[in-house]
Amino acid sequence: MNTLSPIFSQVFGQNQLTLGLIAPFMGYQNHIPDNLTTIADNARLAENLGFSALWVRDVPFYDPHFGDVGQGLDPMVTLGFLSAHTQKIALGTAGLIAPLRSPIHIAKSAVSVDKLSNGRFLLGLSSGDRPVEYPAFGADFASRSERFRESIDLINTLTEQDFPHFKGKHYGDLTGNLDLLPKPKHHLPIVAIGRARQEMDWLANVPDA
Repeated sequence: MNTLSPIFSQVFGQNQLTLGLIAPFMGYQNHIPDNLTTIADNARLAENLGFSALWVRDVPFYDPHFGDVGQGLDPMVTLGFLSAHTQKIALGTAGLIAPLRSPIHIAKSAVSVDKLSNGRFLLGLSSGDRPVEYPAFGADFASRSERFRESIDLINTLTEQDFPHFKGKHYGDLTGNLDLLPKPKHHLPIVAIGRARQEMDWLANVPDA
């Protein structure tokens, strides 16, 4: 499966500039948006105005030193909600903190949102920029760059191969007796959000953007 989904070309087409919005799609003064229910109205407005994509953030905790929690809602639940309230705009994560999530759960939820949105999902992944969150998850902060790479490798394996084999260092092993369903119709677009502590050569050749 090498064909990228049409939504990828809509957002990242050659020789064109597109504009997207990142959640909560409006400013707010406190550490959480005042009115969470306006997110659907703002999403529809952005779509009608011609924006190419809506991006939601993955902020598990409120850290007073950072001060904001993005849209204040779980990113994948939010995208499921937005997929039902929009029709053509791309929906992406900017980005899921790969080292703090199981790649299996990421793959399953990513394909689910892609299916429910009729192929409009872009999987943005990050390595996380808030060290205080790692102890809460029992995750190793120092190895996050390596875990980031392995997570993408496993997600691609799960979404593109039938009954796959995989040997993990930080995550589990697959021995060909299990399969992840459903499979996406096209290659699931993966976007590296920021450098994620990776070499430029890897960034240029492994993620799709």
